[in-house]
Amino acid sequence: MGFSEIDILQIEEKGLSSKEVERQLKLFERGNVKVDIQKAATPGNGIIVYSEKEKKDLIAHYESKISQLNLLKFVPASGAATRMFKALHNFTDEFDPEQENLRDYLDRKEDASLQRFFEGIESLPFYDKALKLARKEHSSFDEKSKDEQHLLLVKTMLYEDGLNLSNLPKGLVPFHKYKDRIATAFEEHLYSASKYLSVNGLSKVHFTVAQGDKDKFKSEFEAIQDRVEDATNTKFEITYSYQDPKTDTIAVDEDNEPFRDEDGHIFFRPGGHGALIENLNNQEADLIFIKNIDNVVVEKSLGDVVEYKKMLGGKLLQLQKEIFNSLSQLGAGNNSEAKLDEIAHFIEKELSVEITASFNKFTGEEKTQYLCKKLDKPLRVCGMVKNEGEPGGGPFLVKDETGEVTLQIIEGAQIDKDNMEQLKILNNSTHFNPVDIVCGIYNWKGEKYDLNQYVDERMSFIAHKTKDGKPLKALERPGLWNGGMAFWNTVFVEVPVSTFNPVKTVADLLKPSHRTE
Repeated sequence: MGFSEIDILQIEEKGLSSKEVERQLKLFERGNVKVDIQKAATPGNGIIVYSEKEKKDLIAHYESKISQLNLLKFVPASGAATRMFKALHNFTDEFDPEQENLRDYLDRKEDASLQRFFEGIESLPFYDKALKLARKEHSSFDEKSKDEQHLLLVKTMLYEDGLNLSNLPKGLVPFHKYKDRIATAFEEHLYSASKYLSVNGLSKVHFTVAQGDKDKFKSEFEAIQDRVEDATNTKFEITYSYQDPKTDTIAVDEDNEPFRDEDGHIFFRPGGHGALIENLNNQEADLIFIKNIDNVVVEKSLGDVVEYKKMLGGKLLQLQKEIFNSLSQLGAGNNSEAKLDEIAHFIEKELSVEITASFNKFTGEEKTQYLCKKLDKPLRVCGMVKNEGEPGGGPFLVKDETGEVTLQIIEGAQIDKDNMEQLKILNNSTHFNPVDIVCGIYNWKGEKYDLNQYVDERMSFIAHKTKDGKPLKALERPGLWNGGMAFWNTVFVEVPVSTFNPVKTVADLLKPSHRTE
């Protein structure tokens, strides 16, 4: 399509090109691409399960190496808390204590999470503060009925004239109540980082935040810095980044024409968490641990989290050494057939990558080039949790358009559920992705990979949204750990469900892993 001069100027101001925007428009015409899952990755077939001794050996290997390494924790933290409080927003809009009682409202809504919230409301880390503020703002608070008090309390928690929780970044919502402090998810990430990332008394943590929220995070750190550093005997080097505007994507209308706002300007939207591959690409560290902002536990429950983080790190270092040695040997040339076959076996066994059936017909030089291509990629080791009904993508063996089968993390929306064979494989899956990932982003020569070269752009996803009351189609970039890392070498390792404690709704804060009693 043709863009006007004003369009082109707007596109260039975002750091994009007309060519890139035209490429995005073609993706809307194409529609969503369904993946071709071959099998669910399961223990012994794509997922490694370690014995207690093997786990301890990997932890010891990690601990013996980290003093020589630059380590980083990378935490996607740009999300607002709005979705976490969605049911409470509905409650304040719908509930009228003069028309029905709370019990009837909860029965009518049939929302187990909302019911759990009201049953445990007094145990929430921000309850006391909300109660104090509600009493201050409403002099007759104590004379009101319990149902009226609950409504006022929820409004005090949510809105600007109260605690304003639903407008905070999720990372700055109070998560845990200790005897001496209230801790946010941001603070808990620092405590956990000190337990497995500290090198010579320094832990480095990077948060990706919304552009208007950086000062809020910096203020929070200034408020807690002395306490956290004294408690952990660790100094923290905290850095922040925003989602780059050049990763925004164009939106279209129902006819796949550029969606325009009331002023006639093309409407661009943030490209989803897959755009954070650019933020990850800008980091420099030997090992990068990725974990979502809302997946934290109280201090007493850190044991498993820390142990398995170290185990995953040890596994990555072990694999990386083998890969680097193999690439060094391949680079030197003059390898025997036996050595080439040994490296091919390692790729199949340890990286779950199928070696082509015609490998044995290759010349020695062709084998060398083929094996180098398979090995010379960024590496990730991903923890996988047994499926117990929690949301999240899953680990699968997936065939790509070239016919190659590799390990991938796949979201349910990527699977063709109208295809009975694909649905059967999905239903046989045993594990899901808790986003517990360790990354190696340097090659065997110590050079950093350009992570943008390892994204499967076909995995962009089209979602239906609205703007100013009008429907639009939005383009989400390939998910950070889905299509964003599709061409990495990938290893899946089972970790226990105790390491996965996300807070998707406010009622999740009442689960044992978020309680200090």
